[in-house]
Amino acid sequence: MSKWIAVLVLLPALVTASAAKKATGATTLKDLQPAGTTDTKDKKNQQFDFVFEVSGSRYTCRTSPKTSLKATDFVVGSDVKYEIDEDKAKLKSSAGKQAKCTVVRVEKASTSQP
Repeated sequence: MSKWIAVLVLLPALVTASAAKKATGATTLKDLQPAGTTDTKDKKNQQFDFVFEVSGSRYTCRTSPKTSLKATDFVVGSDVKYEIDEDKAKLKSSAGKQAKCTVVRVEKASTSQP
C-alpha cells in the first residue's frame, strides 16, 4: 500500500520534469569572458561565460573547469546554434566547435531606447 502511495506522489513530479521543453535555434554570441581561476587541482582549465539572447531573455552560461576550450573558437558577434534544456546548454559555433555549459543567469533583455 505504501509503495502505491509513493508512486502516486512521485508520478506528477516525473511527468512535470519530462514535460520541460528544450529550446533550440540560432542566435548571435553577445559576449565571451573568462571566469574563475585555475589555481587548484580541480580547476585545471579556464572557465568561460557565454552570453547570448534567446526569445527576449539574455542567458549567461558557464563552462566546466574540467572542460578545455579555446576562446578563439567562439568569436563574439558570430552566429551560434544553441540547445537549452533547463539549466544545461550546448553551443555550437559556425566552425563546428561545441561547448557545454551550465546556465548561471537569465535576465530579461532590455530594449534600447532612442
